[in-house]
Amino acid sequence: MTRLDRRAALGAVVLAAAALAGCTATAAPAPTPTPTRATSGAHASSRDIAVGDCLDDAAAGSTTATAAIVPCSEPHDSEAFAEVTLSGDSYPGLDAVQAESQTACQGDAFANFVGIAAADSSLQVSYYYPTEDSWAAGDRTVTCTVYALDASGKAARTTGTLKDSGR
Repeated sequence: MTRLDRRAALGAVVLAAAALAGCTATAAPAPTPTPTRATSGAHASSRDIAVGDCLDDAAAGSTTATAAIVPCSEPHDSEAFAEVTLSGDSYPGLDAVQAESQTACQGDAFANFVGIAAADSSLQVSYYYPTEDSWAAGDRTVTCTVYALDASGKAARTTGTLKDSGR
């Protein structure tokens, strides 16, 4: 599983839209976050990140396999807010997986968690998604994360949850 680099262009959404035929995603309602299960700085496989986990992952690249999980009560980079399950037997390709992940993470799951639509929010979305290898092993899970930007447009650290922040 890899993480979308926050600098990745949304152009992939448009380019891959055609590739999504026959590939669907379902998102479970965002549960109320619970206190993180990890201690400060604990690393977890990107496949083990759970909804409600707060992460120190701003420096993570697009192919990261782990993320540092920290208590949400401490400053952190992002927060896992939803899991989306992609469908399909064969790997649809990187562009299609990223486009479907982006669409799903910015949809109802985001609005249900933050309290407003992604298009109206100052918050940003990123996600951890299956690779071709993990897909072949049965991985279809996308973990959606949300993060804030500072005045200069760089990722900002947050303390506490962004749930129902209306930002």
